[in-house]
Amino acid sequence: MKRIVLKSGKQRPLLRRHPWIFSGAIKKRDPGIAEGDLVQVVDNQGRVLATGHFQIGSIAVRVLAFEACVVDGEFWRKRIRQAWALRQNLGLVDNPETTVFRLVNAEGDQLPGLIVDYYHDTAVIQAHSVGMHRARHAIAAALQDVLTGRLTGIYDKSSASLPAKAPLESSDGWLWGESGTGLVRENGLQFQVDWAAGQKTGYYVDQRENRRLLADYARGRRVLNMFGYTGGFSLYALRGEARHVDTVESSARAMALIQRNMELNFSRSAERHRGIQADGFQFLKEMQGRYDLMVLDPPAFAKHQRALANALTGYTRINTQALAKIAPGGVLFTFSCSQVVAREAFRQAVFTAAARSGRAVRILHQLSQPADHPVSIYHPEGEYLKGLVLQVE
Repeated sequence: MKRIVLKSGKQRPLLRRHPWIFSGAIKKRDPGIAEGDLVQVVDNQGRVLATGHFQIGSIAVRVLAFEACVVDGEFWRKRIRQAWALRQNLGLVDNPETTVFRLVNAEGDQLPGLIVDYYHDTAVIQAHSVGMHRARHAIAAALQDVLTGRLTGIYDKSSASLPAKAPLESSDGWLWGESGTGLVRENGLQFQVDWAAGQKTGYYVDQRENRRLLADYARGRRVLNMFGYTGGFSLYALRGEARHVDTVESSARAMALIQRNMELNFSRSAERHRGIQADGFQFLKEMQGRYDLMVLDPPAFAKHQRALANALTGYTRINTQALAKIAPGGVLFTFSCSQVVAREAFRQAVFTAAARSGRAVRILHQLSQPADHPVSIYHPEGEYLKGLVLQVE
């Protein structure tokens, strides 16, 4: 295995078990290392500190193990077994009320660059690094071994998540097996998942507990769910006996999926829901009617650090509009899923929006991702989902 040598003193983050090595920390590397290669990381004295995937860019190595390590079939099986055991302990495995959850959450499961979501009988893999993409068949084999009898297919959904400049020609498709129905249950509600054409792996698994919380606030309220995608928050609002729910979504495909999910769960309550196909930002700007409960769950405003300032401006703008227009006594669920937006920065953006609205605003809950999206304590960047529940006088 080829080696990468760190500059003097640059080993300290590794010794604190941070799973990224930045390009500026590298003193030299063996010739011929290509993107996606497995490498050993050593200090100036030649001591092996870590094993990981090399990649081109600011993050130069994603660490798989903080030691010399053979990355073979048993390595992948061990990591998958550990991830599966955690979900068993969380009560997600063999739970008839919830058949969708995250099985592998990148750094949180010691597999940086890899996402695996489990949909009833189908595993959907998403690689965010060339190294993980090159290992996809070994990962699929490990999934089959660990989840024996629990899978009918393994689908690769990596074409949109791989580095844009990576020397790859990637296309999505089945690594093993065949398609299941795509029907899953979440806290007793049914959802149709489209992993082939949908966003991410087909469904936003990370909002499960936040959606359940929203149902507790929905009774008798008029609800607006912005950027609805699959209509998850809207379904929970209806189950919580909301008086009426409007779901705003710009995509015709997503709007059809929302309608399908409504039919699966509330065929007799269609009059309490209205789907509105429109640009969410424009709708919010022009909105006249006041809602008692609003959900702002926009797509990531910043995927890179250089977009951070614009992202914070965007969060401030849409929250200002929502806080100005929500009915007195209303409740706002507002989120950021941008990893580069720190929790305090998001809160500051919402604080600025509240100050501009001139209204009394109180924080009722501070939200994050659920336990099947674990965050390594050594890698706080993994806490990407931030949310606030606000009460507005």
